[in-house]
Amino acid sequence: MNKNTKICIIGLGYIGLPTGALLASRNYKVHGVDTIKDTVDTINRGEIHIVEPELDAFVRSAVNSGNLKADTKPTEADVFIIAVPTPFHEGYVPNIDYVVSATKAIATYVREGNIVILESTSPVGTTHKIEEVLKEEGVDTSKIYIAHCPERVLPGHIMRELVENDRIVGGITPEATEATVAFYETFVHGTVLKTDAKTAEMAKLTENSYRDVNIAFANELSILCDKFGINEWELIELANRHPRVNILQPGVGVGGHCIAVDPWFIVHAGGEDAKIIRTAREVNTYKTEWAIEKIRNAALKFENENGTKAKVACMGLAFKPDIDDLRESPALYVTRRLKADGLHTLVVEPNIKSHPEFEIISDAEAIEEANIVVYLVAHKQFKGIRIFGKEVLDFCGVGLLNRSSIFR
Repeated sequence: MNKNTKICIIGLGYIGLPTGALLASRNYKVHGVDTIKDTVDTINRGEIHIVEPELDAFVRSAVNSGNLKADTKPTEADVFIIAVPTPFHEGYVPNIDYVVSATKAIATYVREGNIVILESTSPVGTTHKIEEVLKEEGVDTSKIYIAHCPERVLPGHIMRELVENDRIVGGITPEATEATVAFYETFVHGTVLKTDAKTAEMAKLTENSYRDVNIAFANELSILCDKFGINEWELIELANRHPRVNILQPGVGVGGHCIAVDPWFIVHAGGEDAKIIRTAREVNTYKTEWAIEKIRNAALKFENENGTKAKVACMGLAFKPDIDDLRESPALYVTRRLKADGLHTLVVEPNIKSHPEFEIISDAEAIEEANIVVYLVAHKQFKGIRIFGKEVLDFCGVGLLNRSSIFR
């Protein structure tokens, strides 16, 4: 790889755009592709359409240098990176339609010696599906390198983790693995690990399922603590003082494009053998419904005692703290359900300016007007807020932001 190497990235979302901006900063010529023209125009102005620390500076510099350009159509390149969504159909059936469409879109431009990389988290076998689609489109896949390298970054830390984290590369042939590893080693400081395509696919699904299972344990504990009249945050901090115990923090459910989705890929393929993974998904989904019922009951109690309907402040819409990402967000789901049930909702999300379904207001305004304050996301902006004379339902541990320890 050298400074004349051309990169074509399909999908300019939370993975594609940071990856493209980073590669452009390393003097690669990057052609980014997105189907949404507003996204393309925004990037070509040197601006960003998503919230991610440091990304704005990377994109502005990359565009100004001429190394990053966005378009609605692909172009010829040396390396093609597919970074598109992989959601599921009804019934949690994996949906790789975007991957297939992206593969067809680049087929005309793929040449001998090119590398085609799937970064999207995908069901096992999807990388081989790319090979199949390219063959159907007339590409001689024996003369190119096709591999999977799943993203492993944490929103809020993407620009750093793209460089520092170890990466897993699995080609459909050993030669594809070697060629793709050589590419990633030009900008990744972590170790680039070699395997085959199916193992790389399963590795990413395993990482996210591991997190999901452990969050499910915490969420189930929080439900039991509520039943037993125990402070779950105190319980978890006490238990975590054991040298071999590390219980995660419970929440209102699990969201995001990975952890809330990827375990279903394993469950769909594994069937009855995926018992723990399926149960974890069910527990985390149930936690969201459980939270909705708790809020409804609190609102009904207020109405019965005061003769007027409660105003409920929904604090946070994102799927995790301090980001603007609403994908698969349980907080967003809860807020939608409460509004659909006819509750008077006051919506706060400090990381977005507007939302098509809700009026976004400040935390101060919401708390002043609300009768019930519901913390759904532990955003840093909620730290230090003191609330008096109102019921507070804290599903995400915002109270912990106001003290370093629960111990007195």
